[in-house]
Amino acid sequence: MTNPAPIDDVPIGGEGIRLGQFLKFAGLLDSGGDVKEAIVGGRVTVNGEVDRRRGRQLTLGDVVSFDGRAVRVAP
Repeated sequence: MTNPAPIDDVPIGGEGIRLGQFLKFAGLLDSGGDVKEAIVGGRVTVNGEVDRRRGRQLTLGDVVSFDGRAVRVAP
């Protein structure tokens, strides 16, 4: 049995942020091209489910996972 990834809080200083922006802001990916590739490839999850919408609006408390790292949208 594998342990779930620890979840780090990433404060965004507001109420919401788009998934593509958050992946870069949180340091999970470096460029917009990398973000697009990861999302379209189904390698990003939001709250445990694959989401292929780069423009998805995240809200406080959402957990985004990529490549073994999980980060939570924090105020």
